[in-house]
Amino acid sequence: MKSDAAPPPLARLPDEWSAEAVRLGGRTFHGKQIFRWVMARGVAEPSGMTDLPRPLREALAASGVGPVLTVLPGMRAADRTRKLLVRLADGATVETVLIPGVSGVRRLGQGVQDEWLEDADAASVDDSEDDEVEEAERTNDRGAGDAKVQPLRVTQCISTQVGCAMGCVFCASGVAGLKRHLGADEIVAQVLAGRALLDDDEQLRNVVYMGMGEPLHNYGATARSLRLLTHPDGVGLSSRRVTVSTSGLVPEIARLGQDFGGQIGLAISLHAADDETRGRLMPINKKYPLKALMEGLRAYPLPRRRRITIEYTLVAGRNDGVAEARKLATLLRGLPVKINLIPMNPIEASALGPPGAAGTLDFQRVLVDAGYSCFIRRRRGDDVAAACGQLALLGAKPKVRVNRG
Repeated sequence: MKSDAAPPPLARLPDEWSAEAVRLGGRTFHGKQIFRWVMARGVAEPSGMTDLPRPLREALAASGVGPVLTVLPGMRAADRTRKLLVRLADGATVETVLIPGVSGVRRLGQGVQDEWLEDADAASVDDSEDDEVEEAERTNDRGAGDAKVQPLRVTQCISTQVGCAMGCVFCASGVAGLKRHLGADEIVAQVLAGRALLDDDEQLRNVVYMGMGEPLHNYGATARSLRLLTHPDGVGLSSRRVTVSTSGLVPEIARLGQDFGGQIGLAISLHAADDETRGRLMPINKKYPLKALMEGLRAYPLPRRRRITIEYTLVAGRNDGVAEARKLATLLRGLPVKINLIPMNPIEASALGPPGAAGTLDFQRVLVDAGYSCFIRRRRGDDVAAACGQLALLGAKPKVRVNRG
């Protein structure tokens, strides 16, 4: 049943803020001011909105406008990745991660040639066209004699649920199951909090919906948060800089494409190229098998020069053989994709683990030889359990230790 309840304050768009401002005795234009205070400047306390009339500020405070989460002491990895623990108003906790860029892609060392690692900030955001524009701008700046120092680009990985219902065997987020969905205000508040904690030489560049939870399982809140984060009067992220990752909810993939015209980046947690293997790793495959998923991806309305990101976690002895790589190459034939290989990061709930470096490179080589852009995800923040698949509920106990064949 559809609810007619007004969205919570941090989930309001400018026109909704305008209606609320008028209700509280203000003027229509005050709505846009409030939205800018909250989204562009990160000020959630009405007392800090200094260009609003005092009676309106007091009415906003009395109506419950204010912060929706608290950032607890976080952890900083050696590579400057930061994992933030966020406590919500009801006491539930989720994790979000700030990942500073390093250098895009680089060659592997140790005598291995022509193989590639990709940083997490570039791993799922296909922004080659934007980068060409930026490079032209930098060239013009240099030609004008203006030596500008470019800020360090940061990608934020955000959560959409407390826990997760998908049950993927290589991911810590779902070991205790789904506790609840996050509201759009709680999703957006992670970005506002993360942005406020950036170092002076950093700039929020990309947002990836790859934290705790399945974003498309919480579609309404995810969609509203996307509109909020990409609104030009707020955080103002380009839709090209936002990627939603899904385990394969086919109807919601179609809905995302329709609602946003394909402008939002799409990443698919695939992890296997046949139904039997994928079903063992990802229970969602039993509801939406590969045939349905591939049909959904072919129907997704990708703009020109955009690609779907295929995420493939390599689990030793399960999906990491050369034969599996060949099946993957066949499965994806004709789709505009790039492939990110993610050697499984260890989690407490599972005895499974990654293959060795040689096996990972063999898997990648098959895909490169088949004509795909294929990268091995560089581990970021794994020393503070902030790497892919390691985000978990604070104090959560796994339902079962996973070691499936």
